[in-house]
Amino acid sequence: MKIYLLNPPFLDGFVRCGRWQGVTARGGTLDYPKWLAYTTGILEKEGNSVQLRDAIANKYSLTDVIEEIKNFNPDIVIAESNFSSLGNDINVLQEIKTKVNQKIITILTGPPTAVYPEKIIERDCIDVIARFEYDFVIRDFVRACNNHSDLNSVDGIWYNDNRMVVKNKDRQLSTSEELDELPFVSAVYQKHLNIRNYYLSQSLYPEIQIFTGRGCPFMCSFCSWPENLMGRKLRFRSIGSIVAEFQYVVENLPFVKEIFIEDDTFTLQKERVRTFCREMINRKIKITWSCNARADLDFETLKLMKKSGCRLIIVGYESGSDEILKSIKKGITIEQAKQFTVNAKNAGLLVHGDFIIGLPGETHETAQATLNYIKEIEPDIIQVAVATPIPGTAFYDYVKNNGYLTIDDMSESIDENGYQKCIVSYPGFSKDDIEKWVNRILKTDYLNPRYVIIFIRGVFRGGGLDHAKCVVKAGIDFLEYIGKSKAG
Repeated sequence: MKIYLLNPPFLDGFVRCGRWQGVTARGGTLDYPKWLAYTTGILEKEGNSVQLRDAIANKYSLTDVIEEIKNFNPDIVIAESNFSSLGNDINVLQEIKTKVNQKIITILTGPPTAVYPEKIIERDCIDVIARFEYDFVIRDFVRACNNHSDLNSVDGIWYNDNRMVVKNKDRQLSTSEELDELPFVSAVYQKHLNIRNYYLSQSLYPEIQIFTGRGCPFMCSFCSWPENLMGRKLRFRSIGSIVAEFQYVVENLPFVKEIFIEDDTFTLQKERVRTFCREMINRKIKITWSCNARADLDFETLKLMKKSGCRLIIVGYESGSDEILKSIKKGITIEQAKQFTVNAKNAGLLVHGDFIIGLPGETHETAQATLNYIKEIEPDIIQVAVATPIPGTAFYDYVKNNGYLTIDDMSESIDENGYQKCIVSYPGFSKDDIEKWVNRILKTDYLNPRYVIIFIRGVFRGGGLDHAKCVVKAGIDFLEYIGKSKAG
């Protein structure tokens, strides 16, 4: 079959394939359409004719997309969505149906299909929704179409059959063996996308993003992907598969300066991490990499990561209050995280700290504690987010049930530029308080003269001039955000 996969046009710089609601990043980040890319690879492996198009990165208008689809004349159009862009994305598929061909099979994917399947599938322009871990679901659907099989046998889809909605059971989550069978997503990027279009504010440019495993067993109440996309069951690619993809990047994409491992927490199994690092060292594979990490790693593992090429780790510190960490079921204490940070720096790694303002229990005092915490541990880079309750999460249920949610439509969770807006307001700690504290913390950290010292240390510890360039670019983008949002 001929299949067109689309990251739909929307706001400039909009990141749809993120763990939170879709936003325009304040630091200029533009993620790859990762899940669409994995789907592209598996469909091509099955022998289908496939085009992957990222309208955001390519700055395509809806008119551009429609003209390209007319020329390609696909049997199926697949679009990914997110909560804050859902209305737009459905309208894009409506326009494709209207202006190209009513007979095109349209499939919508992404976290909203896990939470709002009834509302989505009732739209005339949506023929199928592929729920949760959708790359394998779509593969199975296309197989059934190619074989003229009964669609009732395809787990993970809901579909319209002569105006009757058929609700198939959910697909079992993928296995480790299935993950090993996926084509390298780096090869998909190379074939279908312009790698230089993508940028992570913490990574050396140009970079690529890959998964080495899926699933997260932790119960953080605000996190969307384990609930709405890839589940909690852990499954991992083999070390041989991961190292082979690193080698592929070295040999075929020599201009790429860093590989970012997108797993929710790459460091979940310490022995697996050590085995990977030893294999990288033994095979003399020389490429910089970074990953998401949990603040419970020991010093020896951190040192081995550094030796194997790891430059930076992203750590979800979230808050400077132990009470808030308990309330969100983080499973990490402030003291644990402080010791981990010392170990990571002593191992020579850069630390990117993620923090959130506005979680349950937040007050002016806890927000100040978070600012004090940041000053004490001095991460090399910080991200401070407004706490956004995403449908499907325990955090969303909490604020909605207690009357703290200020909107009913997630499209209102971003402003006209796509920047994150606060949609939570507590008694004694309002929506305006949350937004002001986020901007205060960011400006206090990055506009403080002391940050120059932190910055210089980072240059020497992890990446040299390339690290300096990425921090400066992120700083420029942040100042642009301050100007656009008139942040206080």
